[in-house]
Formats: sequence, C-alpha cells, structure tokens
Amino acid sequence: MEWDRNRYFALGVILFFMGIQFRSVESFVLSEQATRALHRFARQSQIASNNGMTDMYMSVAQSPKKTIQPPPWLGWALLTAGGVISLHALALPKRS
Repeated sequence: MEWDRNRYFALGVILFFMGIQFRSVESFVLSEQATRALHRFARQSQIASNNGMTDMYMSVAQSPKKTIQPPPWLGWALLTAGGVISLHALALPKRS
C-alpha cells in the first residue's frame, strides 16, 4: 500500500479529531465486557501484580466498570501531530 497525499491527510484529520475528543472529556468509563477483557490482558502480562483480591472482585462483581482518565498532555499531542501531518499532506505533490 502506497502512502499518498490523501492517506496522510486522512490520518492527520483523524488524529486531530481524536485530540479534540481527548481535550473535551475528563474520563472514559469502560463497559463491563471491556473491563473484563482489560483485566484478562493485564493478568497475563508481566507488569501486573498477583493480587488475589482483584481477581476475586472481577469474578464475583455484578457489573465491574473501569474508569480511565487520560493525561491532559495526550489531547495536545494528538492535536499537534494531526495538524503537522495534515499540513505535510498539503505540501506533498499531487498524484499524477
């Protein structure tokens, strides 16, 4: 797949809008299925500690939901990257 002007521009616009989204919200609440999938992934990784209470809570709880609070700099970083990539796409030569 060749990366031409249109694909760079689309990627830049998507990153720019994701940056706006991350700047406008303070936290995301995951659904029950997403929380359980994240728990299974974290339990299999080497980083996660072996915490028996967390495993017991995830197996017994009715509707566990995890809240994710993205850092404030993430929105600015996505806005900047999206803007730079979009402007770079405008500088690329048109497809002939």
